[in-house]
Amino acid sequence: MRNTLEHMVRRGPSFTEMLHVYLRLMALIMLGAGLIHWARIVGAESWRGLYFPDMPTEWQSAIVFFAVLDLIAAIGLWLLASWGTVIWLFRSLCQVVMHTVFAETFARRPYEIAFYMGAIALYLVLLYLSERFGEEQAKRS
Repeated sequence: MRNTLEHMVRRGPSFTEMLHVYLRLMALIMLGAGLIHWARIVGAESWRGLYFPDMPTEWQSAIVFFAVLDLIAAIGLWLLASWGTVIWLFRSLCQVVMHTVFAETFARRPYEIAFYMGAIALYLVLLYLSERFGEEQAKRS
């Protein structure tokens, strides 16, 4: 089987290739988010008009939590490692819970909730299609 760029363009990308590109794009988003969180920790950026030392403890905890998890998830997603996907799903669901269940502390952010739920849904669709059509393609080969 030829895997040249020309061959891929002619036949179109497989769902597995689309899943890999999607995970790498999510890795870049997580890298950016992690760097923003670290910028808040070191005092290069404020959040809601407050710098890190002046924030409530709940906000500080959330920022440190996501600063660490975002960068770990970014590395795992970029490497296409299964643990990277697990960490990304965990941190995404934590973000959703934070802005729904604990909305009185962290504020309700419907656009952020929609982004993460949509990102998880798209991942699950691509994973399903990748598994389903990957098996059919393997049977034909």
